[in-house]
Amino acid sequence: MTEEQLISECIEGNYRAQKKLYTLFSGKMMGISMRYASCVPEAEDILQESFIKVFNKIDTFQATGPLGGWIRRIVVNTALQRIRDNKNYRMHVEIDASESMLEVSDGVLAQMGAAEIMKKVQKLPNGFRTVFNLYAIEGYTHPEISKELGISVGTSKSQYSRARAILRTLIEKEENISEKAI
Repeated sequence: MTEEQLISECIEGNYRAQKKLYTLFSGKMMGISMRYASCVPEAEDILQESFIKVFNKIDTFQATGPLGGWIRRIVVNTALQRIRDNKNYRMHVEIDASESMLEVSDGVLAQMGAAEIMKKVQKLPNGFRTVFNLYAIEGYTHPEISKELGISVGTSKSQYSRARAILRTLIEKEENISEKAI
C-alpha cells in the first residue's frame, strides 16, 4: 500500500489503515512526545491526543512534504499546547540555583550519545526542557520560541543557556560517579 493509498483509506475512516499509520509512526512520535513530557504517562497522553488530531485532520494533509513531518508538527504543537494549558507550569526556576551551573565545560556533552543526552533532558525543569527541545532539536529560533510560549526572546535565550548548563552538570555528576566506581 502506498502512502497516498494509506492516507486515502484513513480519510475514509478505515480502521486497518489508521492502525497501520499509527504503527508506522507511533514509535518515532513517542520519542518526540517524551522530549516534552516529564514522564511516560504524560508522553503517552500527548501521543494519543496527537494521533486523534492526525486522524481528524488527515484530509487537510497537502502532501507538500513528508507525512512523517506533518505528523511530527502535530505532535510538537500538541505538546506545546499542553504546556501552555498547564496552570502549574513554570517557565522559570530560581536564578541562584541555575547560575552556579553555568561554569561547566562543553567537552563532556560532545562525548555523549543522543540517547544519553535525552535521558538527561527529561530531568530538566519544564521550561528549560521545552526551550531546549524547541531550539536545539526542533530548530526553532528564539523569536519563534518567544511567540510559541508567550515569553520574551531574552527569556528564551536565558532558558536555553541554563538548560545547557544544567545538562552539563548532570552529565559531569554521572561521569564522576562512573570514575569513582572504576
